[in-house]
Amino acid sequence: MGSQEVLGQAARLASSGLILQVLFRLITFVLNAFVLRFLSKEIVGVVNVRLTLLYSTTLFLAREAFRRACLSGVTQRDWSQTLNLLWLTVPLGVFWSLFLGWVWLQLLEVPDPHVVPHYATGVVLFGLSAVVELLGEPFWVLAQAHMFVKLKVIAESLSVILKSILTAFLVLWLPHWGLYIFSLAQLFYTTVLVLCYVIYFTKLLGSPESTKIQTLPVSRITDLLPNITRSGALINWKEAKLTWSFFKQSFLKQILTEGERYVMTFLNVLNFGDQGVYDIVNNLGSLVARLIFQPIEESFYIFFAKVLEREKDATLQKQEDVAVAAAVLESLLKLALLAGLTITVFGFAYSQLALDIYGGAMLSSGSGPVLLRSYCFYVLLLAINGVTECFTFAAMSKEEVDRYNFVMLALSSSFLVLSYLLTRWCGSVGFILANCFNMGIRITQSLCFIHRYYRRSPHRPLAGLHLSPVLLGTFALGGGVTAVSEVFLCCEQGWPARLAHIAVGAFCLGATLGTAFLTETKLIHFLRTQLGVPRRTDKMT
Repeated sequence: MGSQEVLGQAARLASSGLILQVLFRLITFVLNAFVLRFLSKEIVGVVNVRLTLLYSTTLFLAREAFRRACLSGVTQRDWSQTLNLLWLTVPLGVFWSLFLGWVWLQLLEVPDPHVVPHYATGVVLFGLSAVVELLGEPFWVLAQAHMFVKLKVIAESLSVILKSILTAFLVLWLPHWGLYIFSLAQLFYTTVLVLCYVIYFTKLLGSPESTKIQTLPVSRITDLLPNITRSGALINWKEAKLTWSFFKQSFLKQILTEGERYVMTFLNVLNFGDQGVYDIVNNLGSLVARLIFQPIEESFYIFFAKVLEREKDATLQKQEDVAVAAAVLESLLKLALLAGLTITVFGFAYSQLALDIYGGAMLSSGSGPVLLRSYCFYVLLLAINGVTECFTFAAMSKEEVDRYNFVMLALSSSFLVLSYLLTRWCGSVGFILANCFNMGIRITQSLCFIHRYYRRSPHRPLAGLHLSPVLLGTFALGGGVTAVSEVFLCCEQGWPARLAHIAVGAFCLGATLGTAFLTETKLIHFLRTQLGVPRRTDKMT
């Protein structure tokens, strides 16, 4: 498969994922806004911080390293060995869920049962839901490796929507159930998610007339189960060693990704109510990152991993592939920078209005608006880091991954200390400031790697981080106008003034996007050719 074909598949995966996720996330957004009006801040804090942290930590430690290793670009691989390796995530998940469940029940502060009832049941069911989700890991990796464009997005979005509907129904009709509601909804979510993959592959592999079977390394659904390979080796030890390298890195990356929740959970710097407000703002602020940046990062990680070879310098690889990777990286950096700047500039003047619409006075008063404004700047760093690490992790050799682990160790330690100190000094905003500091360091590390990687080639993909002065001036002007508009029109003047404030923002945003369209012609060409052109074939109908 040529680099251009892989690029087309990755672009199609990103664009299809983006469109579907926007649609499904909007539905979920409305349902969550409804649910928030029936909950206390304390329940939101326990569910969204304490229990979700248990669930995400179990999944991350059990599967992240396997995903990274098994999706690396290997032209010839024994998929039976790879699938056997992936099934190891299930016993690992059982171990981590039991161990972390004991920590959550025995070592951490237990919420007041009168305020947050059924906490122990919540811990058990959230840990169980993580194990259930790991049962679908071989199906997920196989689908990603063969770029089934819509399967992942539809499965996850359908599961999230059904979970949100179930949660809203139970909150409305059985509010006294407390954490039972969210625990059952979480278990329902993971069950539906796994069933979507199992049902899809069962139907696909059971259809002999399907041409898709020819592209798959398995012909029956039983081939996805653990089995003895022809060579007699249960797993590929090279993949296993790479998995171990990524596991060490994943452990540290998890601390960086969920660091503020660990600090809140283990150091008790915020009460459960403040944790709830922070987490809601954090989820709202990261909504665009999940909708736009995450599909792009996941899709183009696969592209870079397939096109580039880990153990070879850029000058020793096929130069056509290196050139295509450089051009794609430059365009992705430009896209991430523009999207992040747009969110930062316009998010500042519309944070309070967004929180008031989403959650009412519980969010729009107090520290909520300041948190969301700070998060808007953090989204800019998230956007750039997602693209740079996407390339870096796909191109690094095993030795470079191991060396990067030491950097991650230093970052993890500094983040925890900095989070604690800044939170003591300026409250929950300190978490965002600490995240910005560490994200900046991670971006610097990735930029240095990219510079070294292309140093002896004629390609300069980091040029994607340069914007024209005209466009920068338009951003500055738009930010100033919307800030003045907020002072005079939002948010205590009633809905006519709010709508006028929104109209001002829409006009400034349109002017900014128009300027970008005229000045960033190279990026527009990339978007048109790779994300906007319909393809005849599709891996998922």
